[in-house]
Amino acid sequence: MAMPNAALGALYQEVILKHYRDSSHRGELAERDAEIQMNNPTCGDAIVLHLRLRGGRVDAIRFSGHGCAISQASASMMAKQLEGKTTEESGELIARFKDLVHGDADAARDKRLGELRALAGVAKFPVRVRCAMLAWNALEEAAKQAGA
Repeated sequence: MAMPNAALGALYQEVILKHYRDSSHRGELAERDAEIQMNNPTCGDAIVLHLRLRGGRVDAIRFSGHGCAISQASASMMAKQLEGKTTEESGELIARFKDLVHGDADAARDKRLGELRALAGVAKFPVRVRCAMLAWNALEEAAKQAGA
């Protein structure tokens, strides 16, 4: 049974707020391979991302920062989704997430994105794409710093 658009929108909003308010991935990693700080000058979002890689996999991601619900929830969902993935799988997920927030309808239906699909609506608001991408851009820089 298909879910009405209003109900789906409310569910997605609930997922975003849950990650914004109570992320299990907030904090720091004492042992880390990379630390990246990024800001979104258009709206004031800020993030510090810590990345630890082990054996070609994302062992742990933690973040701190402040900003809108979209930027902080995106960081939380990203960390949850990527821990345990290989660096190759992570690269594929980063590319797919970019497709999602730029309005790719196939990406919005891609179940591999899990809860990240809740952020599909930001494609309608180009200024919010930067908010959603902040943590992901930090992750790409962290991966470079870590030599992945």
